[in-house]
Amino acid sequence: MIALMQYLIKYALLLPFQESHGVHITLSNFNFFLMVLATLCIAAGGYIINDIYDVDTDKINKPNQIVINKYIAEKTGSTLFIILNIIGVGLGFYLSQGIGKSSFFAIFFIASALLYIYSTSLKQIAVVGNVVVSIVVALSILLVGIFELIPVMTSNNKAVQTTFLNIIRDYAIFAFMINLVRELIKDVEDIDGDYKAGIQTLPILIGRERANKIIFVLSIVPIIAISYYVVTYMFKQELVVGYFLILVVAPLIYVSIKLFSAENKAQYNHISLILKLVMLTGMLSLLLYNFTLK
Repeated sequence: MIALMQYLIKYALLLPFQESHGVHITLSNFNFFLMVLATLCIAAGGYIINDIYDVDTDKINKPNQIVINKYIAEKTGSTLFIILNIIGVGLGFYLSQGIGKSSFFAIFFIASALLYIYSTSLKQIAVVGNVVVSIVVALSILLVGIFELIPVMTSNNKAVQTTFLNIIRDYAIFAFMINLVRELIKDVEDIDGDYKAGIQTLPILIGRERANKIIFVLSIVPIIAISYYVVTYMFKQELVVGYFLILVVAPLIYVSIKLFSAENKAQYNHISLILKLVMLTGMLSLLLYNFTLK
């Protein structure tokens, strides 16, 4: 989904408007592929190190999905984590140097470090770990705008570049909000394993019912934000308004309603799946910009 989002931003949002709107982009197709690869390597490394530290909780929360010590040894997993991060951060350094923005390398390093710190310590702090993961997800989206638009921004094209950078920023905020709600729901879903492992998640600290109420309030935020965004900026585009209302806003309302009655693991898993689908439909809405901006 990360790779899909990044490719949609470049090929559905930026490239089609080079001539019509004067959008300038930085990376060649090959270098863009390297950027996506670097992102995926760091994300995959984050998944691996998280699985290594989650072995005990996963035995309770998802015994059928355990990989570490079942399909690959923990030592092999640790080696893969190191290799993937070296590749990801190394490619990030290469790309940053290639576009003359060496400081951009820090984004890859910070993302890699955050995912490691999350797995080893931050995930044990209520809400903090959820926020960190959601920031990294948002960062993977912002990365495209940072690398594609900022290096070639001049006084002549600043208005256009900034407009498209703001669109990418808005999608990053959308991804942050949806992912944060989903992470908190997963905490409620995994409450049994987390409790036995001594992880202080929000539902463990304040109870499942109170956590549900907080997650419900948070789930209302993206509904209001997206509705406001569509009404304010796209109200003249009936196709776009219909798309967002049916495929983004309606499922989010469904999630909010379901949170009231959710009690068991299967129900929370269902809600989490719906949010993942909302992330997908939200991303695919980038294909509609050909209709809204031309």
